Amino acid sequence: MNAATLPKLQIVILAAGFSSRLGSPKALARVRAQTLLRRTLALAARFTDAKTIVVIPRQNLRYQVEARGLDVVFAANPGRAAGLSSSVRRATWLARYSTALLLLPVDLAVLQPRDLARLISRWRATPRRVLARRIEVAGGAPHGGVPLILPRWLYPRALAITGDIGLRELVRALPAEQRVLVDLPSAALDVDTLRDLRKARRTARR
Repeated sequence: MNAATLPKLQIVILAAGFSSRLGSPKALARVRAQTLLRRTLALAARFTDAKTIVVIPRQNLRYQVEARGLDVVFAANPGRAAGLSSSVRRATWLARYSTALLLLPVDLAVLQPRDLARLISRWRATPRRVLARRIEVAGGAPHGGVPLILPRWLYPRALAITGDIGLRELVRALPAEQRVLVDLPSAALDVDTLRDLRKARRTARR
């Protein structure tokens, strides 16, 4: 299969959260002198020639400055108070003509290209399945989290999710043969608090 016939994957970066536990926008937090938004955009650019969609708050001038020189479409989410699902719905609507949608949070401060490449490669082999990061649960079955690739046939369901765990519940409800969970070690650290940010900075230095 050559590049011209590969299924189209739309990458969307989720950056509209309130970052209430961190105290300032995650997207603008810096690790090794680079904002998380700039880092995530540069990572996404390795895997697509298309414009990357970034879901952001309404007040977003600083976000646009961080994206200078990159091929980006910004989409404000006026309903972000309704939780993560509101950004997922916004992303799904914007990417509705794509074959599949890669949802990439902006706060995965040490996510490595090799892990994202592994996720995308597995999706290329099984493009009608959901591909999601494997999250282990003590005493229970693992569940799927972001980064996550959503095939187009699931877009109608994604447009109906609500709350902060709606996407997780959608994936959990799928039959086992419709989803693939992939180990992505570098995606385990997400920046929710100042402690997480300090840990990300130490990890990046190493």
